Amino acid sequence: MPRILVAEDDPKQAELIRRYATAEGHDVTLVVDGREAVDHVRRQVPDLLILDVMMPRLDGLDVCRILRASPEAEAVPILMLTARRSEDELLHGLDLGADDYLTKPYSPRELMARVRSLLRRHGVSASGAVRPPVVLGELTLTPATHEVRFAQRVVACTSGEFTLLEALATEPGRVFSREQLLTRLHGPHAAGDYISRRTIDVHVANLRKKLDPAVIRTVHGVGYSAPQPAPDR
Repeated sequence: MPRILVAEDDPKQAELIRRYATAEGHDVTLVVDGREAVDHVRRQVPDLLILDVMMPRLDGLDVCRILRASPEAEAVPILMLTARRSEDELLHGLDLGADDYLTKPYSPRELMARVRSLLRRHGVSASGAVRPPVVLGELTLTPATHEVRFAQRVVACTSGEFTLLEALATEPGRVFSREQLLTRLHGPHAAGDYISRRTIDVHVANLRKKLDPAVIRTVHGVGYSAPQPAPDR
């Protein structure tokens, strides 16, 4: 049973999330402020954190920053909830390591679709088969453990970064549009608005910083690809 931690200081919103998530078979814990969220994750790492941005003591952005710097919590999928449809704030949250976001008011069905998408990003396909490792040059991705290795070092990546990188590395040379990558991240009904497409750019920028700028190629006006490895001589 997947364990979901919900950090939301609005009791009605928290109860709504708990009701829908419990109906889908999840074990849900509610906390009401950012400090409590950090303490809970350090005691027991959840399978998913639903994190409101505006909270007392510590806001969601600070919680995200703290958890991504903690070895025990750096890979926890984080879905951020925000009442502000500010591009800068949303992209800042993604830059800090959030995997996805929803703006309030949101549909509970859309929320649970995002939850299912995030929980699927843990190495098991829809058929239940474990996906094999992906090797591309110095890059190795292991879906079963979400481990990323580059140039013989382990690189911490969020689940969103891993999913995007896996899509590119599995088909080197293929150019993916932002909309196609959004579908890989969030399913066929992913929003294609400007801010949603910009989330792909943020994930790509973060991966280039963590790995190497040459790992992902930009095809201007089209999208992104992983370069094909040079042939052996």
